[in-house]
Amino acid sequence: MSYIAKVSSKGWVVIPKPLRDQYRILPGSKLLFTERDNKLTIIPLPQDPVRSFRGMLKNYSLVQELLKSRKEDESIEEIRVRQLCDTGLLSE
Repeated sequence: MSYIAKVSSKGWVVIPKPLRDQYRILPGSKLLFTERDNKLTIIPLPQDPVRSFRGMLKNYSLVQELLKSRKEDESIEEIRVRQLCDTGLLSE
């Protein structure tokens, strides 16, 4: 859906109520304005940034990711040791 808003002499723009409701833009809310490719984008920022990230990693298994990373590191180390042994720089 599209909306048209008029800019005041002071540069003020009223955000249409349906958009304020949809994006929970309340009095005192902060908005981020970005410009890219000749387009203006308005992004509502969360009231409490810490709270907005709560639960973000609840399905992320850090232990499994660390174990996987360690296995990959071990494989790389084994390859390097074999290469050094093949060149005669390291004895097994």
